[in-house]
Parts: sequence; structure tokens; C-alpha cells
Amino acid sequence: MGPPDQGQLLRPGEKKSGAIMFCSKKKSLEVERIVKANDREYNEKYQYTDNRIHTCKYNILTFLPINLFEQFQRVANVYFLFLLILQLIPEISSLTWFTTIVPLVLVVTMTAVKDATDDYFRHKSDNQVNNRQSEVLIDSKLQNEKWMNVKVGDIIKLENNQFVAADLLLLSSSEPHGLCYIETAELDGETNLKVRHALSVTSELGADISRLAKFDGIVVCEAPNNKLDKFTGVLSWKGSKHSLNNEKIILRGCVLRNTSWCFGMVIFAGPDTKLMQNSGKTKFKRTSIDRLMNTLVLWIFGFLICLGIILAIGNSIWENQVGDQFRTFLFWNEGEKNSVFSGFLTFWSYIIILNTVVPISLYVSVEVIRLGHSYFINWDRKMYYSGKATPAQARTTTLNEELGQIEYVFSDKTGTLTENIMTFKKCSINGRIYGEVHDVLGQKTDMTKKKEAVGFSVNPQADRTFQFFDHHLMESIKMGDPKVHEFLRLLALCHTVMSEENSAGELIYQVQSPDEGALVTAAKNLGFIFKSRTPETITIEELGTLVTYQLLAFLDFNNFRKRMSVIVRNPEGQIKLYSKGADTILFERLHPSNEDLLTLTSDHLSEFAGEGLRTLAIAYRDLDDKYFKEWHKMLEDANAAVDERDERIAGLYEEIERDLMLLGATAVEDKLQEGVIETVTSLSLANIKIWVLTGDKQETAINIGYACNMLTDDMHDVFIIAGNTAVEVREELRKAKENLFGQNRSFSNGHVVFEKKQPLELDSVVEETVTGDYALIINGHSLTVYDQWFITLFNIVYTSLPVLAMGIFDQDVNDQNSMDCPQLYKPGQLNLLFNKHKFFICVAHGIYTSLVLFFIPYGAFYNVAGEDGQHIADYQSFAVTMATSLVIVVSVQIALDTSYWTIINHVFVWGSIATYFSILFTMHSNGLFGIFPRQFPFVGNARHSLTQKCIWLVILLTTVASVMPVVAFRFLKVDLFPTLSDQIRQWQKAQKKARPLRRRKPQTRRSSSRRSGYAFAHQEGYGELITSGKNMRAKNPPPTSGLEKTLYNSTSWIENLCKKTTDTVSSFSQDKTVKL
Repeated sequence: MGPPDQGQLLRPGEKKSGAIMFCSKKKSLEVERIVKANDREYNEKYQYTDNRIHTCKYNILTFLPINLFEQFQRVANVYFLFLLILQLIPEISSLTWFTTIVPLVLVVTMTAVKDATDDYFRHKSDNQVNNRQSEVLIDSKLQNEKWMNVKVGDIIKLENNQFVAADLLLLSSSEPHGLCYIETAELDGETNLKVRHALSVTSELGADISRLAKFDGIVVCEAPNNKLDKFTGVLSWKGSKHSLNNEKIILRGCVLRNTSWCFGMVIFAGPDTKLMQNSGKTKFKRTSIDRLMNTLVLWIFGFLICLGIILAIGNSIWENQVGDQFRTFLFWNEGEKNSVFSGFLTFWSYIIILNTVVPISLYVSVEVIRLGHSYFINWDRKMYYSGKATPAQARTTTLNEELGQIEYVFSDKTGTLTENIMTFKKCSINGRIYGEVHDVLGQKTDMTKKKEAVGFSVNPQADRTFQFFDHHLMESIKMGDPKVHEFLRLLALCHTVMSEENSAGELIYQVQSPDEGALVTAAKNLGFIFKSRTPETITIEELGTLVTYQLLAFLDFNNFRKRMSVIVRNPEGQIKLYSKGADTILFERLHPSNEDLLTLTSDHLSEFAGEGLRTLAIAYRDLDDKYFKEWHKMLEDANAAVDERDERIAGLYEEIERDLMLLGATAVEDKLQEGVIETVTSLSLANIKIWVLTGDKQETAINIGYACNMLTDDMHDVFIIAGNTAVEVREELRKAKENLFGQNRSFSNGHVVFEKKQPLELDSVVEETVTGDYALIINGHSLTVYDQWFITLFNIVYTSLPVLAMGIFDQDVNDQNSMDCPQLYKPGQLNLLFNKHKFFICVAHGIYTSLVLFFIPYGAFYNVAGEDGQHIADYQSFAVTMATSLVIVVSVQIALDTSYWTIINHVFVWGSIATYFSILFTMHSNGLFGIFPRQFPFVGNARHSLTQKCIWLVILLTTVASVMPVVAFRFLKVDLFPTLSDQIRQWQKAQKKARPLRRRKPQTRRSSSRRSGYAFAHQEGYGELITSGKNMRAKNPPPTSGLEKTLYNSTSWIENLCKKTTDTVSSFSQDKTVKL
């Protein structure tokens, strides 16, 4: 891959060096990218995208067609559209068209409004990003330009703490040698600063606008891709070619840090940036409930088809045997005399009549409830982080119920479990631990708040946030303990930290890893202050005296070596090697004379690791001048070698890092996020399996596991899977499973407020099943029992709001008890609240209710006269009686299903009944009949029927017969076979007036067997950067529930939580005094 000559520019349609082919209107697949700086006209020939991003799905013109296309991919919507078409055919239409179009339009409209709202916020977010301002070099001067107007080839100026607008080739910066520091948290979650450095030929451009405006280099590089850690390309400028790699590129989404300014050339813009390439296309996600609902709807539809076929066959038989007697009287056409054809038409007629068996309103109910739950998440004060004024945010409204069915949690470590803030806590020096706090009896304690911290006021450079509570270390320093001095000297010399002074004269450390920052800061507070460095020297202040060490060699860290060393010459001419790293590595390289100290330090490391601290071993070696010169000569030869260079260097490092003298070890705390230990414990008790994803070393991962209680000392078998291929990992997992076979490991369950979301679908399905219309056969034609307006309004007016209120507001137990008893989560994980078994139970319930609703009024009306002596067994009175009974039955049923009543629930449930009667009397009024006589023929029927006592007795009997079996079954089930939710709910009722117990603050204490607590978040390559001098500056710049038990000091927090949960369950099982 090579750049085109500057005098021979590619034109559209040309092809050179297998590069890119373009046509005049449409760009083909991009193979490589060619960009010329400061030349928009040239770059426009390649039709590169601008820097505008689009994450939205619709615009004003495309919303309606695309959204309708998406909605009618749902089987239920297509089904009802098909029904609507059937209802327009007079020969088979048994219901008017509005009975189908009204619910369909309502469902489609509400879904469209929700989709439009979601997309509006995507548009708003896009506009916010696209309208950010950036300084762009245009016409030889810097101009403010919106991000969306930035073009490929533009030169952009970035300032400290600014977001990077596009993928840039770094040209120059305020730092020496064109270096800049960036934070990539938006890309990989890491808050550690990373270094990027410009080519030396472009770093000379500096901030000279005139020179930058004349820069006309051409970059030929890879095509847009999603590889964040890889970039290949070539810059051609002034007749020379310079190779480019990832270290020269600043990606969109990064933030410029600790760098006053930098200039960069746009290589990839907008959707071509690596950030957007990794975003991918938004996929439509379906929940397990969605999938089950679709399956159940297909079953219902199949049942409807079978029912239609059976009724059609019955119609054909009836037409063949009886229908002939009515044909002359009804004046039927000759074509209708065919009984088979009559059955065919009747099949479609019954499909229309029984269409409400398919629960289309269920979909819109679920969507509304999901939307309501999303707002609850956004408004939840307990999920509001006041530190950054950040509320919880539900970015999707389609996955809420999945929060109650989680089995696995995959978590990042950095910034999620931990704050990535390292604090120096303890150390072991020459066999003695410093950092422990003891009470007056000499017993070790963690009560640091009652112990006075070491004062560092005499040190003007001390970090005020640093706290240390062991005064013995300061006493040892003042007494001149040589081992302590050497220990702190090593911390001040062996690192990659850069220092600078701000305008107030305070030292500011730029650290590549937070571990090094913690150690260097600790040394600074204890009197050994790292001041400055050059490629050849390191200057520190030792107890007020400036000392400059000659830096002879830097043996950098990598993941294989797990250690870092520096070789320095002190002012007395002595050559010393200082090394820090994993104890398992350094201990193998110690001089035999360290055996006693090694044993003692190992015990200290075990104690540190047992407390969840990150540890490093500290050692040194005195070097002979002659030996070092010979070794250094071999190192220079190895660096100049072409073959096996890395292997030779590694061998020389191994040779000199031996016969070390142990000084001690450090213990650093990687602060966990607030509440992590309690959260992980609760999730574990809830039978949720937790996986932590981290790029750290194995020791770090294990350390964090113990610190946050994912791993405990009770786990006797902790398996390390270290395979590099799928086959190796599978084999190791198989062996681990064999070792675990036969062991009983029980896990508890958890609970969230979305549990009541799951039975909601069954309630809606029941109502849909109950309203499946009966059909009366009159002269071979079908007629519905219910009024057509009742069929239309039943789901969208009479019964929709109570279901929505229960689904949105209901909770079986309160939130605090849900958190205190994680076992409540198990039903959601196991899908015990909404499954096929529950569905068939609800179908049986619906069939029973339907039979009661029909046959009780039918039997009561059979040959019965009203109070006025007139016959009341007419079709209209029968329909009003059944419809009224149905509305009351489903309202009572939803009231029985509601566990948590709000004013909204009361208004919706009882208001729905009132609304029904209001509409009923209105539709049967004289006034409405006078306006629409064909649509509302039942004049005065409601008033006539509902003024008779016998009608109300029938309604009461129907309601009691429908509801009583459900009440009796639930009473017996709660009393004889109560679930944990039932038990806690009864306990809540009994404890409403009880005074809650006070909860003591939990304290965690854990001992551990020997294991490595080594952890060091560091990247390879900084040693070479330091010794090259490229990063050196020339000068300095500027309340609780009653479920909780009192925790005893003799047991740990997690033991008490486990015991508390067990006691709670046991007490619920034994206490039968509280009844419904």
C-alpha cells in the first residue's frame, strides 16, 4: 500500500495500487483511504462521509411507512388487518367493520407514539453531539465549526479536557516531542491515561497556524474498521514517507487530558470513525415474555381455526338436513343452496365473530406498562447518584421485565466494581508491618476514625488527601532506619511517573497507572519526594535534601515479567538495582540469605491479601561497576540485533535480576464502589451468577474477587481455567465439573419490583378468553350475544385501565423487604409466574367463567316473566344482563389480583364500572336512537332491564359463582401451601404497627490462607518512552425494615445475612397465626 504521488492525484473512477474504486454517483466498497490535508476539494472526490452521526431510525417523511411496516411484522396486527378486510365482504361479515378497526387503530397509534417518542430523544441526542463546537483550520485561520460540518482532511485544534471530534492523526501538541495524554474511558472503560505521540516531522509544526495551513501531506491508510488497537498507514510529505501506527492516532470519543493543546488531521469522520464502527446497527430485542406471548397467540389462533372449522362443518350439516325448509321463506339465491359453500362462508363469519379470542390489546397493555416502568426507573431516588447528579436511565422500554429474570450478570471491573482509586494502606519493611492500628490493649483494630492520623504538615509537598494511622513508620524514618529509608527510596525511584509544578508551586504527578501514583504519593508524604526526571537522571528529595541519581537502565514491565526494575548510580558512585513486582516472581530471584525474612514477609503478604489489598514485593541488589559495564555492553548489542532481539533482551534482564535482597512489600487498596460488597452478596444469595470481565492479571482478578465477596474462604475449590483455545477451556471445565461432582451448593434467590409484571399477561389473556363471544344460530346465520358496541369498547374502555394500573403500580411485597429477602427472586428466574402451565390454567378459568356467564342468565331467563308481567327472555335483555355481569366479574377479579392499592387503582377499577353504566344508558337512550337509529336500536332496554330486581339477582348470582371458586382456591393455597411472597405479605400486614429494629453497621473481617495478592495495573513501553526523553518537558507549565436482625460482633456480615434470610424463611413457615 503506497500513497499516490503528490503531482498525480487520483480522479473519480481511477484505480491505483489496488486502492479505491469510485463511480461518479455511488461509492463502492472502500479498500484503502487516501486523504490530503487542508484540501476539501480533493477529498470530496472520494465522497467520504462528513462528521454528522445518525442513530435515529426515522425522519418526518419515512416515519409513517417504516413504522407501519415494522408494526405489521407482528402476527397479531396482520391478523386483525386481515379480519378488517373480511368484514368488508357483505356475504361473510357478521360484525361491523368498526369493531375491528377501532382496536387496531388504537394499538397501532399508541405503538407509533411510543416509537416516535423514543426516536425523538435519539434525534435530540444526535443534534446535541452534531452541534458541538470545534476549532477548525479554514482559510489559514482557526474558525469555530460544528462537529457535523467537519470534513475529512481538516486540521482541528483540541484543548485540554475536550472530546475528540473525529479520528485524528496527531500532528503536534503542547508537550515535548509532540506527546499528548488521552483518556479512553468512552471506548474501553479505562480511566488510566494513555500516551500518543506525533511524528517528529509534524511535531515541529507546533501551534504555528501559518505552517499548519501550508501542511499538505497525503495519508494512505486502512479502510474504516472497528479495530480500536490497530492502525496502519503512510504519510507522504515533502518527498518522504513516514509509517503510521495506532500510537499516532487519537480516536473519536477520547478526551484530551493534561495537555494544553494539540492539532490533528481528520482521517475518519462520522460513521466511519472507529467508535461508530463499533456501535453497529441497533437490533430489535425481544424478551422471553414476548416470545412466549407470540407462541400463545399462535396457539389461540390455531384454536380459533379449529373452532371455526367445527362450527362450519356443523353449519353444512344443518344446511343439508334442515336448511331446505327455510330457503323458500327467506328468498335465498340459488348459489346459496349449496351446503358446502354455506359452510365455507360460515367459517369466515365465525372467524370474525370470535376474533376477540386473539388478545391484540395485550400487546398495547404490555407496551404502556413497560413505558411506565421505564419512568419509574428514571425517577427512582434510590438509584440517583448525587455525586455527579446522575439519575438512572432506562435507555429502552422493551426489556424491563427481564430485570426480574436475570440469571447471569457480566460486569466490568474498572470503574464498575472499583473506583480505580488506589490508596496506600500498609507495608512490610524488614519483617515489620506498618499501617496497622492497635487499641489500648494492643489488639489490632480497624477503628481508624478513633485513631489520630499521622500529621504531614511539616512537609509542604504532602498530599492532603493521604491518610496514614501508624505513627511507628514516621518514628522509624526519623530514627534513620536504613531499611526503611531504602524502601521509600525505591518507591521514589522505580516508576514511570512524570512530574510538573503548577502555578502554585505544587507538584503534580502524571501517572500511567493508579498503582504507581499511590506508591509515589506515599513516598512523597513520608519524606522521599520524587521531584523531576530527565532521560539520564532522576531527582528526588530525601528528607529535605535534593539527591540526583544517574539512570543507567530501565527494565520495563510486561505481563510476562510481572516486575519492573531501574538501575541507578547514587552520588556516592554506588550502582543499585531497584525492583518491584509480583511476590511469586521476585521471591524466586532472592539471595539465599533472605530465607528467614522471606518467611516472615510471606506471612504478611497473606494477611494483606486476606484483607483484599493489592500487593507488590520490593527488593534491591548492589551491582559491581565492572559487571554492570559488561552487562550493559551486551544489552546494547541485543538492542541492535535484528534476529531474536526480544529474547536476548529478556535473557539479559533475567541475568541481572537475581540474587536480590528483600526489603519488604506494599499493600494498596483498590477502593470498591460504595455498596459493592452488599450488592454482590445479595446477588449471590439470589442465585444470580456473576462474571467479572477484566483485562488485569490473574492475581488482580482473584484479589478483586475476594475483596467484593465473589470469592470467599468457604469456597475450598476455586478453579483457575487458563486454556488458550476452546478445546483446552472445555477440557479444563470438564475436569473442574468432575471435581465438584457430588458437592451440594445451594444458592438463594433475589427479587425486584418487576415481579408483578409477569402475571399481568395472564390476567389480560383471561379477560380476552372470557370475552370470546357466544354465537347464536338463528335461521342458519350467526348472531353475537353481546352488542357490537360492547365488543368494541370492552378491551379499550371498560377493562384496559384497571389492568394497566395493576401492571404499573402493583407490588406483592414492599421494596425494602424485597431487598432483605433475596429468595423472592427465584420465581422470576424459573418463569413460575408466566408459563404455558399457567396459561392453560387461565384458559380453564376463562372457560368456566364463560359457561357461568351464559348458562346462569339463560337458565334464569327461561320462561320467566318480569315484575310487570311481561316476558323478559328477549335477546336485548339477555345481552345487557350478560354484559353487565361480565364487566363486574372482571373488575372484581382484577381487584382480587391487586396486592397494592393506590388511589389510581381505585379510580380505574370502580371508575371502569361507572363508565360502563354511563355508556350503556347513553347508547340505549332515545336521543342517540333519534340521531343514529340503525346503530343504536335498543331503545330503553337498559333502563327497563336494570330496574327489575330479578335481573340484579341474576347478576349477583353470576358474579358470586364466577369469583367464589377463585377466592376459595387462593385462600386454601395461601393457608396450606404459601409461597415466600405470601408469607412476607402476611408478615407485612402483621408488622405494620410494629417498631422496626435498629440495624448495626456491618463489619467484614476475613482471614486467608497464603495466596498472591499481586496486582499492578501497568502497560509495557513506558520505560522506553522515559529513557528516550520524548515525554520530558523543557520547562514547567501551569431507614431499614423490621425483617433485618441485629448483627452480632462474633459473626461476619455475610454470615449474618445468610442466617437472617434462613431465620426469616423459617419463621414464616412456622407462623400460621396470620390469616387472610
